[in-house]
Amino acid sequence: MTLQTLDAIAARRLIDAGGALLIDVRASDEHARERIAGARSLPLAQLRAQAQAGAAPLAGAQAVIFHCRSGQRTAAHAQALADCANGQAYVLEGGLDGWKRAGLPVVRDASQPLELQRQVQIAAGALVALGTALGLGVSPWFLLLPGFVGCGLVFAGVSGFCGMARLLVKMPWNRRAAAA
Repeated sequence: MTLQTLDAIAARRLIDAGGALLIDVRASDEHARERIAGARSLPLAQLRAQAQAGAAPLAGAQAVIFHCRSGQRTAAHAQALADCANGQAYVLEGGLDGWKRAGLPVVRDASQPLELQRQVQIAAGALVALGTALGLGVSPWFLLLPGFVGCGLVFAGVSGFCGMARLLVKMPWNRRAAAA
């Protein structure tokens, strides 16, 4: 089975008619901060794990519409997503961003922390900028900091393990959100 693309207006009509289940494949922290009302959070990794374990998380749904933020993630994993659906499967064109461009409402919860990936980007960028400024203005030894951060990012990309993300997830603002 292949995934067909559905624009936001057609998706809304299908959902309102009770003919489709909307599945958000983004990480739980992304879904918590901003989402389409009624979308079920089922992160891609969790969906794949359930499918490999023989569970049928989408059993009984006549049609399923998958979405992420921009449509890139769902397009990249289209075949795996199609394999998880028993009935008709669609990809929301443009993802959450396409939904918003169509003028359709979303639920925002500003009390939720920024997505973990964005926190990593902010922290890494700040450390590189700080280390570079201190290296140029105070001591060249501070240039080790941006070098260390750069090596950490390369390691994270190659291995899939991000030490900075592991540290950030333990920060008070992220623990509070997980407990809620």
